[in-house]
Amino acid sequence: MTVDGYLCLRNLVKSYDGRVNAVDGVSIDIARGEFLTFLGPSGSGKTTTLLMIAGFESATSGDIELGGRSLARIKPYKRSIGMVFQNYALFPHMTVARNVAFPLRMRKFPKDEIALRVARALSLVVLDGYADRHPRELSGGQQQRVALARALVFEPAVMLLDEPLGALDKNLREQMQVEIRRIHGEIGITTIYVTHDQTEAMTMSDRIAVFNRGRIEQIASPIEMYTRPATQFVGKFIGDSNFFDGFVQPAGRLLVDGLGEIRGPAGNAGSPGEKVHVLIRPENVRMIADSEPVDGLDVFDLIVEGAVNYGDNVLFMGQVNGRPLRVRTPGARSGALARDGRLRVGWRPEDVHVIRRD
Repeated sequence: MTVDGYLCLRNLVKSYDGRVNAVDGVSIDIARGEFLTFLGPSGSGKTTTLLMIAGFESATSGDIELGGRSLARIKPYKRSIGMVFQNYALFPHMTVARNVAFPLRMRKFPKDEIALRVARALSLVVLDGYADRHPRELSGGQQQRVALARALVFEPAVMLLDEPLGALDKNLREQMQVEIRRIHGEIGITTIYVTHDQTEAMTMSDRIAVFNRGRIEQIASPIEMYTRPATQFVGKFIGDSNFFDGFVQPAGRLLVDGLGEIRGPAGNAGSPGEKVHVLIRPENVRMIADSEPVDGLDVFDLIVEGAVNYGDNVLFMGQVNGRPLRVRTPGARSGALARDGRLRVGWRPEDVHVIRRD
């Protein structure tokens, strides 16, 4: 995907002690109107990068450009950036309307315009009629909507969201995911969303940037990130996975530890002798009945060691030739195919993804 940069991070570095880089050479071009998610484990540098964009942290080196202008010497309140925090940061003594109006009052907007903008922002987040309530009178989801309205009311060029749904329960979190995407679709604001939740990243984003130890492992669309991870870390962090080590053989075949020789994906296997990681997603491993044809499949016997029934699917865990393998299958198919603790399983060459390793 080619992106024309609107918000550009140029080799950003942040070190707190001069020895270890919390952010280590991060460069990204973010398109105008794009919804980009920073995804990664705790301590991977994603929130620190977000705070540097907002101006709450200064970069040790590198630059941030917005619309072709460097933000390095611009104060946070002059950057035209709205920010939503995980804890909402609402003023408890202020009404909803006054909370939303706060950025406008700080920027000395006229009173009439403040009233119009506040009403429009509350309508956007579906909180008409809540203007006179206080935060303590609102649910967690409603408080989050107020925080969104406050970040958007002054019509910033960029909106930043730092794990904004972490305090909500599962159902409310899913509802707010839909709402945030709806709002983004309506106003088209450039958005950066920080989370460690892969489901949020996969369902909400135009692109995802996966962080690890201060660096970016991969930037890609959700579907590309899932089906073609660039590194073993990305393949393990996003979705469930089966990884094996192996070597590329002639004619695109793969010699895999514990599995022997299997067929590799067309045009994606690498050069003969090259060391590779072999990824097979559990949902791409097929359970095969004894009478079923196996043409075009690599087939193995799985010794089942356990199973987890999720209702709509079952995850089988076991071993093939002493190597762990996970198989995810629709629940309706799960029972009849297991025989004496064994399953016959297989996959197609196109279900195999190869990642070069050092």
